[in-house]
Amino acid sequence: MCGITGWTTEDPVSAHGPEDEALLSSMCGRIRHRGPDDQGMWLGEGAALGMRRLSVIDLETGEQPVTNESGNVVAVMNGEIYNFLEVREDLEGKGHRFTSRSDTEVLPHLYDEYGETLVDHLDGMFAFALWDKHRKRLLIARDRFGEKPLYYGVFGGRLYFASEPKSLFADPRVPKELDPDAAFLYLSFDYVPAPHSIYKGIKKLPAGHLLKWESGELSVRKYWDLSFEKREPAPSVTEAAEEIIGILSASVRRRLVADVPLGVLLSGGIDSSTVAALSVEHSASKVKTFSIGFEEESFDESSHARLVADHLGTEHHEERLSVETAAGLVEDIGKWLDEPLSDGSLLPTFLLSSFVRKHVTVALGGDGGDEIFAGYPMYLGHKVNRLYRAVPKFVRSGIVEPAIAGLKAGTGNLTFDYKAKRFVKAADRDDIERHHMWFGSFSIEEKADLLSESFSESVSLDDTYSVARELAKGCDAESVVERMQYLDMKLYLAEDILTKVDRASMAVSLEVRAPFLDHKVVEFAASLPADYKLKGRTSKYILKKAVGDLLPDEIISRPKKGFGIPVAEWLKGRLNPLLNELLSEERLKSQGIFEPAFVSRLVDEHESGKANHYKQLWTLLVFQLWLENFLS
Repeated sequence: MCGITGWTTEDPVSAHGPEDEALLSSMCGRIRHRGPDDQGMWLGEGAALGMRRLSVIDLETGEQPVTNESGNVVAVMNGEIYNFLEVREDLEGKGHRFTSRSDTEVLPHLYDEYGETLVDHLDGMFAFALWDKHRKRLLIARDRFGEKPLYYGVFGGRLYFASEPKSLFADPRVPKELDPDAAFLYLSFDYVPAPHSIYKGIKKLPAGHLLKWESGELSVRKYWDLSFEKREPAPSVTEAAEEIIGILSASVRRRLVADVPLGVLLSGGIDSSTVAALSVEHSASKVKTFSIGFEEESFDESSHARLVADHLGTEHHEERLSVETAAGLVEDIGKWLDEPLSDGSLLPTFLLSSFVRKHVTVALGGDGGDEIFAGYPMYLGHKVNRLYRAVPKFVRSGIVEPAIAGLKAGTGNLTFDYKAKRFVKAADRDDIERHHMWFGSFSIEEKADLLSESFSESVSLDDTYSVARELAKGCDAESVVERMQYLDMKLYLAEDILTKVDRASMAVSLEVRAPFLDHKVVEFAASLPADYKLKGRTSKYILKKAVGDLLPDEIISRPKKGFGIPVAEWLKGRLNPLLNELLSEERLKSQGIFEPAFVSRLVDEHESGKANHYKQLWTLLVFQLWLENFLS
């Protein structure tokens, strides 16, 4: 696990003078948290590659950058290649020679053998940069699901790249300027969807894509996509469950390879519990599991994690925290989160990562299970919505909607009134808009009231959800649930969930691996009938069948519960002074982005209990923290 950065130029000029060396070192220094163990740099004609290393595999000889035998191909990588031993053996059979046991070293040799299609041979989580000295060609690529981030931009005749935007700003030629389109998207998605970034001129390479820069020409292509084409004949439920557990088991086994202490993040949900159970099966030593608990019962899952740990016989570590501890981190996180992300679970994820890092360097988690096996309640929501829309309009608008609007606003974790109000608010939208309104913060209409007239004029996007609509064109699924799963893997998983985990864990130099995101697991699940994943009201149907003998019944049957925090209460109490400071009328007027009167109404209604606007206010608060720390 590392952080990577560097650049290439339009002309093959020297890039190894004292000023360039100092610049590259500064760029590396800004992402030191991603790799505190070592720094590596290479500068040559036309390019510079740098990295910070967190030593996980081949602790003694795994330095980067790495080269092929001739030194004509140079590479740096962030992440892990899980099949590198098989790839290396194949390459050695073709005459390639290696000098280390590092997974990164397969990259230049794969490139020698397969050129740009080297990515097709990789199974892992990675972002890498590779420089071909002869062709003066730079390749940068991101793994299939986006576990590792990668940003890039062209400024002053140079293409810059980095694991995090803050690295790019070490060079004054890279401006820090808000992209109005990205801000517009953030307010609805709660994250900035690729290929956009919050900064004008800087883009995120989408998951499963490869970028090539050669002779000043830039091109980006998708090298992998997910198909929902069904197996014919479809396997029986029993056959599918057996195959799933076999593929998942192999995925966990590969991700247990490390030369440093390793553990499992255990929430007590079915996904992380499955990973823990399979880790116990493959580990030669007692598996360490980790969880955190909160004093507020509505947000606490620690008892379920203990149940699983006792059942599996793991060495369980738990830290119980006051929510005040988490609330106190809000301003601190704003100082290192260099792109706004309003997923409130970033806070407990950071707290968990900090706790885990005291014991291990690598941890396995359950991310991806909800997207792969239809675990989110929104998927069932689309089915319910079709029934709801069959109800006569006058009944819905005259009876149901007023009744739901009159429900008292709760502040617990995913209360009924909160879910019901969001459901009816988006009921009459098209599938894509409805889905993302359920997930996100501000609707199209609300943004029209929220954004100032001058800022709205700077936004070039006509459709908030155009990114999702364009992606949906590449999906071959027939059911609305599977189409939304596809979009969630491309957007929510890659740019929210995995970004959250990457930033929170890398802030404390912890590597987190996701066994569910083995492409063989995902591709097999997509090939199964849609009702194997969401059967009636039962989500993750086939996964529950597959792991039924491994976990307690209580874990299999318990409903989905997110890794939440009491944001709604914080905004009335612990965070209220910060909220009112950052969203004050004077501040908003000087910024010229948001309409003070509209924001003030949201704050007043939330403070008085008239409505629960925690999601919108949290989204604005995170944006203001980012603005304060990175653009002011």
